[in-house]
Amino acid sequence: MRRNYPILLRMGILCLLILAVLATGCTEKHESDIGMAVEFNDHAACAYVAKENNWYEDEGINLTTYESYATGMQLTSALARGDIQVAYICLSPAILAYSRGVPLVIVAGTHKQGYGLVASPGIENISDLNGATIGCVREGGMVDILLNRMIKEYDLKDVRIQRMEPLKQVIALETGRIDAAFLPEHHATAAESNGFNMLITSHELWDNMQGSVLIVKQELIEDDPETVRKLVQVTQKATDWMGDNPNETAVILAEELDSDPAIIKKSMSRLNYTTRIDVESVQEMIDYMVELGYIEEGIRADDMLDTTFLQEQV
Repeated sequence: MRRNYPILLRMGILCLLILAVLATGCTEKHESDIGMAVEFNDHAACAYVAKENNWYEDEGINLTTYESYATGMQLTSALARGDIQVAYICLSPAILAYSRGVPLVIVAGTHKQGYGLVASPGIENISDLNGATIGCVREGGMVDILLNRMIKEYDLKDVRIQRMEPLKQVIALETGRIDAAFLPEHHATAAESNGFNMLITSHELWDNMQGSVLIVKQELIEDDPETVRKLVQVTQKATDWMGDNPNETAVILAEELDSDPAIIKKSMSRLNYTTRIDVESVQEMIDYMVELGYIEEGIRADDMLDTTFLQEQV
C-alpha cells in the first residue's frame, strides 16, 4: 500500500497550527477599559501602591480615567457619571450614593479606622469644645458621622460647624478661623505634626469602624465579572505588600499626596489596612445614618455588599 507522506505531513503541520492558535486564545490576557476614582488621602493607599507598581496594567486593566477627589462626598458626584465604574471611597458616602440611586456594589474593604479630631494648642480636652467652632466636611461624610457621635456622647453644647474640605480645614486651623477640625487621615496626622492636639481618634469613638471600601458599578459585575475579580485581587495584593513594606509605601504615598514620608508612616499606623468587611459593620453605619436623618429606612447591607470575589482571595 502506497502512503502519501507529503499530504500526511501537511495535515500534521496544520493540526499543530490549529492547536497553537487555540492555545493562544485560551491564554490571552483579559483586557478591560475602566474609569477609576480615589480619595486624596492615605485611605486609598492600596490604589496608589497598585498604580505605582503597574499591577492594574499587569492584569489587563486599562485605567481610561483616574481621578482624585478631596473628599468622599465630592467623589459621590463622579459616581453618577458613566465613565467611572470603580472607586475607593469612604463607607458613608458610598451608602449615601447608593441611597440616591447610584447602582453600586461594595466588593471589598480597604481599611478600618482612619479619622481624628485635632484642635488648637489651647484646647486639651473634649469638654473644651463646648461653644467651639469645628471644621468638618459636608453632611454624610465619615468625619461628619463621627462628629455627630462625639457631640452626642460627650454632650457638647453650642458647637458651631464650618463645612469645608480637609486641606481648607487645616488652613483655617492655622489662621485661627476654627478651633478644631475633624479630619480623615493623613490630614489629621499632618495637622498634628504642625503643633495641633490630636484630641480623639475614630478608634476611641467607634471601635472597629469600617473606613473605606472598594465599590464597582452593578453593570461591571454583570458585564465583566473577570475585571471585578482582578480588581479585588490587585487590591488584596497591594494591601499585603503595604503590610510587608511600610517604608516603601510611605514614600509612594508621600509623593502622591505631597506630604512627608514620616508623617504618612505615622498616619498609616492609625489605620488598620484590611480588605475584610462584613455585613454587620456596613449595616451598623446604615442604621446610624438613618438615625441622623441622612438616609431613609429600608436600605440593607446585604443588598449593597458582595464578598464573592473577596472570598476567592482567601
